[in-house]
Amino acid sequence: MFGPLIGFKTAQDMQNRLIIETRLGLLVAIVLAVAAGRLAISLWLGTRIRYATAAPKFTLRLPPVLTTALPPAALVAVLIYPLMIYSLVGGSGALKWIDNFGIQILIYVMLAWGLNIVVGLAGLLDLGYVAFYAVGAYAYALLATQVIPATFPSLGVWAFWICLPLAGILAAFWGVLLGFPVLRLRGDYLAIVTLAFGEIIRLVLINWKEFSNGYEGISSIPRPSFFGTPFTAAPTGFAAQWGLPFTPVYRTIFLFYLIVALALITAWVTNRLRKLPVGRAWEALREDEIACRSLGINTVNTKLTAFAIGAMFGGFAGSFFAARQGFISPESFTFMESAVILAIVVLGGMGSLVGTAIAAVAMIGGTELLRELDWMKAIFGRDFDPVQYRMLIFGLAMVTIMVWKPRGFVSTRMPTAFLKSRRAVSGALVKEGHG
Repeated sequence: MFGPLIGFKTAQDMQNRLIIETRLGLLVAIVLAVAAGRLAISLWLGTRIRYATAAPKFTLRLPPVLTTALPPAALVAVLIYPLMIYSLVGGSGALKWIDNFGIQILIYVMLAWGLNIVVGLAGLLDLGYVAFYAVGAYAYALLATQVIPATFPSLGVWAFWICLPLAGILAAFWGVLLGFPVLRLRGDYLAIVTLAFGEIIRLVLINWKEFSNGYEGISSIPRPSFFGTPFTAAPTGFAAQWGLPFTPVYRTIFLFYLIVALALITAWVTNRLRKLPVGRAWEALREDEIACRSLGINTVNTKLTAFAIGAMFGGFAGSFFAARQGFISPESFTFMESAVILAIVVLGGMGSLVGTAIAAVAMIGGTELLRELDWMKAIFGRDFDPVQYRMLIFGLAMVTIMVWKPRGFVSTRMPTAFLKSRRAVSGALVKEGHG
């Protein structure tokens, strides 16, 4: 596998002919690194099996004070992150760190929390979640660029706040439409149908040019305003109204706190729904659908509510994505996006909000960090680009994490219903692939 992927590289010579160059040094280095890693894993597993019964089992557990204070401390760190970055690197340097390492990660956190309702709580394997992401993005883009300017042009500065709930409602509607045909499907068959649904949405956006403008996409999408005050250099802009010098970093900071608020709303709604009868019905459906039916639970409504609510949050994230980018095209909503979101949910621990957030930071933040590894060119050559190998590194990291933590970063579960006291359910009692 490494031979054709890494050992050869296509390039153009002085006569614009396509030639093949070999990279034997890089190929040998990666093969040796993989072999050494595989040997280390084999030795570690052998030692673990050999001394499993002889040595007492050691489990690292944080004190209750730290486990209770960790989520609020992480929230405080997130809230002060843009201000800290702005004070350290200044306005021009803060744009990259707040946008790429803040907003980008939080978008995937929100998407993963929305998919967590479908996959982690209801146990419905969805490989087409990017379709709802696309529905929300295109709903906002079309409403903000065509409908509002033609009907109520005076509401242009309020376009985002008007279209945000509409995008979520439209995405929830499409979630219900997806749920009806797959009511009798489970497991792999459900995954195939949802995958097809995501591809159908993408192909429709590509070929229906009168509606979506095809591959050219939709541009000049209005950016969010500060509740009616645009972030422009005009006298009516945000900087002039508050007596500040104009800089684009104000809009980026506002977008950061906006996606933080949307993500926190997603987490709050998810926790509230878990404690309601519909949330317990989702968990019963995840564990055993036949037993769920025998208890009199309406599995049709249970599945439809999971798809609709999960799709709604995907629509919210898509609307924010379109407003942040100012341009969207079908290439932003490929199957790879669905795979990344699903991988975040699985690696974090299905059903766990904290684990999903940690996985999103590790995966998306790690991918963005690869763009900053220019120092590796001194080791592998001037033509080495670490971004080209991000998927290879990403796959190796996933295999390593799945071997180390097969049930995700957070394998314990806190039950929603308990008799006298709430006790965490150990990961050893949770089947792999279940929340």
